[in-house]
Amino acid sequence: MEKLFKPEGFLIFDGGMGTMLQASGLKAGELPESWNISNPESILEIHKAYIAAGADIITTNTFGANRYKLKDSGFSCGEVIESAVKIAKKAAGNKLVACDIGPIGQLMEPYGTLSFQDAYDAFKEQVAAGDAAGADLVLIETMSDIYEAKAVILAAKENSRLPVLCTMTFQSDGRTLIGSYPLTMVNIISHLGVDVLGINCSLGPKDMIPLLAQVLKYSAIPVIVQPNAGLPAVVDGKTYYDISPEQFGLYMAEMAEMGALILGGCCGTTPLHIREIRKALQGKRPARVEVKKLTAASSSTSTVILGDGIKIIGERINPTGKKMLQEALRNGDMNYILKEAVLQRDAGAHILDVNVGLPEIDERAMMVRAVSELQSIVNLPLQLDSVRPDVIEAAARVCSGRPIINSVNGEKKIMDTIFPIAKKYGCLVVALTLDENGIPEKAEDRLKIAEKIVKRAEEFGIDREDIIVDCLVLTASAQQKEVRETIKALALVKEKLGLKTTLGVSNVSFGLPDRELLNRTFLAMALTAGLDAPIMNPIAEAMMNTIRAYNVLWDIDKKAAEYIRSRSESNEKVVFKEKEEKQDLKKIIINGMKEEAESMVKKLLAEKNGMEIVDEFLIPALDIVGQKYESGEIFLPQLIQSAETVKRAFEVIKNSMLENTREAAGVSKGKIVIATVKGDIHDIGKNIVKILLENYGFKVYDLGKDVPAESIVEKVKEEKALMVGLSALMTTTVKSMEDTIKALRRYCPDTKVMVGGAVLNEEYGKMIGADYYGRDAGEAVKIAREFYNCK
Repeated sequence: MEKLFKPEGFLIFDGGMGTMLQASGLKAGELPESWNISNPESILEIHKAYIAAGADIITTNTFGANRYKLKDSGFSCGEVIESAVKIAKKAAGNKLVACDIGPIGQLMEPYGTLSFQDAYDAFKEQVAAGDAAGADLVLIETMSDIYEAKAVILAAKENSRLPVLCTMTFQSDGRTLIGSYPLTMVNIISHLGVDVLGINCSLGPKDMIPLLAQVLKYSAIPVIVQPNAGLPAVVDGKTYYDISPEQFGLYMAEMAEMGALILGGCCGTTPLHIREIRKALQGKRPARVEVKKLTAASSSTSTVILGDGIKIIGERINPTGKKMLQEALRNGDMNYILKEAVLQRDAGAHILDVNVGLPEIDERAMMVRAVSELQSIVNLPLQLDSVRPDVIEAAARVCSGRPIINSVNGEKKIMDTIFPIAKKYGCLVVALTLDENGIPEKAEDRLKIAEKIVKRAEEFGIDREDIIVDCLVLTASAQQKEVRETIKALALVKEKLGLKTTLGVSNVSFGLPDRELLNRTFLAMALTAGLDAPIMNPIAEAMMNTIRAYNVLWDIDKKAAEYIRSRSESNEKVVFKEKEEKQDLKKIIINGMKEEAESMVKKLLAEKNGMEIVDEFLIPALDIVGQKYESGEIFLPQLIQSAETVKRAFEVIKNSMLENTREAAGVSKGKIVIATVKGDIHDIGKNIVKILLENYGFKVYDLGKDVPAESIVEKVKEEKALMVGLSALMTTTVKSMEDTIKALRRYCPDTKVMVGGAVLNEEYGKMIGADYYGRDAGEAVKIAREFYNCK
């Protein structure tokens, strides 16, 4: 990637393509990518205008050129991209051409229907077409789901040798739609091998600056920023943005001074904005940014930094010695595993070790299933635990975060097998201090193995910070002297290598009575020697109390706040037991346990009627979930999972109510027609709104995506619906939304219109004639409930 940089260090991208297409006459609902074939000269002139303004890199008109969006267009992905690259190359001269790839516009599994493999295949087709046509690099942009970003990054890395740039789009609350914060985005994406990462769209430059500061703090690779030209407004039927080119240039200069190396524009920006960036950067040199190196694992929505306090790795999802888990694995009972995950999370685990190794099952398939379902229920990072490299790789591929691999050791064959997997998928690795000769007796020899592992990892391009050393706990019953050597080795690793450490604590007590006493004593010894992440049972209260006490005595828990809180709650706290406990239906819904919810509702129906269950359990649970989502305690994946759980519970209730038509008639709270407007195929937000509205008892008529105004009007009149929800993601389709609202006003004057989408805000919604603006799914439900006077 270094060869792309000019001597002064900065690179300037072009600005908005959709904005320029609209100015050139793109009609509402018209497919922007079709202009590569029908109006190539117009696309050529747009590229030339950006180059004349000072752009070093121009972006092909292929944002939505995927098989899903082009399905009914009459054009293939290959011909659209080939044409787009050809036009851009003609305009570029000695400038660079980026093959632009945007999101597919569908929810990924398990929350939607788009599988990881299907997304990968669609992106692979785009990458291959762009590479074959002669693109210089791949720009992945406007990603809101880090799992989808991973799919396209892997498609780009595995099917071309082009440099890869990836940007994600953040909301005003500092999170992506799915719930990733900047640190999590950097921690996952930077380790997947992209050349550049950054932020684009949704926000203007002023609001993007705080997010950029967080990205620059942690990113060791170049950072790109492409803000919108502020907020949109409608004047005389045309869309304008409130940041002038001159203001835009000043903001971009500030971002450059912060450390951004690649700068451009997104929605609302034009060649005038790009010219002002070029002008503002004259005479400036890139800033030197001190990057904070971390040892950190991530789920898609949270990051756990080792070394920032004691981090607990939950050990309970491991069949060794656990007959009930073994039976669950044989029966494919994922519900048992999910309950174990929830119990450990609620007890204080920060990371979950996942081991499903039984000789009589398909371990690879079970691991993939376990990882997929676990990451839909809990937002904790995962530690992938298997002795089989194929199982590790399969799990690492489908993991939506940045996992830890458990494990590698000092054997050359093992290192040469595991490290390529870790490098490709950006994983951290647990390094066991053993080799072909077994576990050394002496601490100094274990240190030597750790040093050998680190050196070999670095030869594979893996940072030493990504190695977590396990000095191995031996049983006091059989190797009593070696227990002390483990503690000594732990201290040596911290002193000589400065790496983060982990230990399987409970191994020390195997074969001895009163194991918990030995475990917690050994844990205290290990913590004082430098243990960062004990692998342990977080449900063992004595072990957790040892950590809480250590945090006080080691000045980690300031003013003993957490310790005091835990002691004050100890008398009220439910003691977790090995056997399954009866759970409240509300808690089951909050945790997203679908099968548990079905079972509990069936039991409750023997005591209550369906609407009583809805009003006493389902709606209050959804309210709690909504509050947790708004406060940032949970994120969109958990919100959807809880909503889907309510849906399953509601189906049981509806089936039981079929014999009681009077009761069944009371289920619907009101009719709402929803649609993504003509020309827009992105329906993620709309689908989320649909799920929540249905769970709150509304009858929802989902007309899908790319829906003409007349179809929406027809459905509203047919159903006599009093509310319509319209969605748009693209700036080029907001005009379609405005036209749809005008049609509704003319033919359905009593119907209220609610709008939402990444390119909208409340003020813009009012300007195009909407009655309500729903910034997210939770807000949409509030609006509907208030309108229909629902309790």
